[in-house]
Amino acid sequence: MLSLGLDMSRVRPPAVAGLFYPQDAGELRRAVEAHVDACPARARPRPPKALIVPHAGYPYSGAVAGCAYRLLRDSGAHVRHVVMLGPSHRVPMRGLAVPSVDAFASPLGEVPLDAAGRQRLREFGLVGISDAPHAAEHSLEVQLPFLQVVLDDFDILPIAIGLSLPEHVARALDAAWNGPDTLVLVSSDLSHYHTYDEARLLDDGTTQAILERRSDLPDEQACGARAINGLMQVARRRGLVVELLDQRNSGDTAGDRSRVVGYGSYAVYDA
Repeated sequence: MLSLGLDMSRVRPPAVAGLFYPQDAGELRRAVEAHVDACPARARPRPPKALIVPHAGYPYSGAVAGCAYRLLRDSGAHVRHVVMLGPSHRVPMRGLAVPSVDAFASPLGEVPLDAAGRQRLREFGLVGISDAPHAAEHSLEVQLPFLQVVLDDFDILPIAIGLSLPEHVARALDAAWNGPDTLVLVSSDLSHYHTYDEARLLDDGTTQAILERRSDLPDEQACGARAINGLMQVARRRGLVVELLDQRNSGDTAGDRSRVVGYGSYAVYDA
């Protein structure tokens, strides 16, 4: 992706390059392409309106995330705007926060923010402006390279989620929903630090709740539960369809099975 020529003081730089994913641009692109290509091709995939994807380091959750991004790539979706929602892991907060910057950067280049979308959410009183929750947050950053590889020109509206009711998140999503050129992307891992067998049971229950479009997931079942709950509230009201794409945990990918983290990817379609 081409540089936007922006003042770098107005660009949120990568915070976890070299930690969660490769810092070298060529190595990063190859890693993303490998994760996307490793997922089986689907016959005539439909363009998703929303995706739920994990956000751990690529060796752990990249393969599961790759299945969502393969669907996005192969469906031929013409996405120009990506509304990104993820938990604020490092900064305790209430409500929803969008950053003040003009772009987010990854080793693959800069992605502009949807300034009009940000202003609309602000005017409706649905979000606050704060850079602090975004500065070191990995949950949205790790999605950027995948988006940069599978999409063409697009902008992003990154939203950090703190203590928020599903109704609040749903109102923000409704305000940003727009047409088929807008994709909603929720970033969330599943259960944390259980044994392999315990995690599979817990994550199976979480997947069932998501497939049933329930909006009562607790934080213990998904670190991005508040964003998922808001999306599921919108999905029920709009009659959308939810599909499981992949579900595994770190015991299946890159870790031992004594203390694992769960990962799932899901697609949400217009009925």
